[in-house]
Amino acid sequence: MALKAQPINCTLKRSDGEGSSTDAMIALLAEELTSRGVEVAPTLRMADHDILPGVSSDEGPGDAWPRLRQTILEADILVFGTPIWLGQASSIAKRVLERMDAFLEKTDDQGRMPSYSKAAIVAIVGNEDGAHAVTAQLFQALNDVGWTIPAVGACYWVGDAMGSTDFRDLKEPPEAVRKTARITASNAVHLAGRLKTSPYPG
Repeated sequence: MALKAQPINCTLKRSDGEGSSTDAMIALLAEELTSRGVEVAPTLRMADHDILPGVSSDEGPGDAWPRLRQTILEADILVFGTPIWLGQASSIAKRVLERMDAFLEKTDDQGRMPSYSKAAIVAIVGNEDGAHAVTAQLFQALNDVGWTIPAVGACYWVGDAMGSTDFRDLKEPPEAVRKTARITASNAVHLAGRLKTSPYPG
């Protein structure tokens, strides 16, 4: 049974600028997902798109969210990547979650949101503390709007407090991070496969 994963990168950087450590963490998870037979779509860099503020599925002319929403919902696994800024998920990550709030009203005839029976995992990087707090925020929000979180559903790395080394600058990811990526990917594939063959009844 074929599964598809859709990574999104909520870095504050556009793709035509400097590299993103969030992309490096997403790539680590993508490698593990691919090795398990999952088709991993190209990462959506959210800063490249004009996602208008709001909590509906379409905020009108110029809003890039309807197209992004459709692409995200075509996948079985969402890989939600964000850096840590000021101890929190990025403002772009919060904007994406706010737009997913509309899932609450877009249910099918059995009361299921469009994200039901789909798995979500998170990829977090930062040069400060906050990975556990950001994980908690994302897990709660994603679950509220219908995504299912597997066991060990987050893979993260944080550097020394007030340090200057970024995750993308490391020669190799730490073994603990690699091990977590393997477990996160494995659990996500298992969960997404079960949900695809046996969706929530609603």
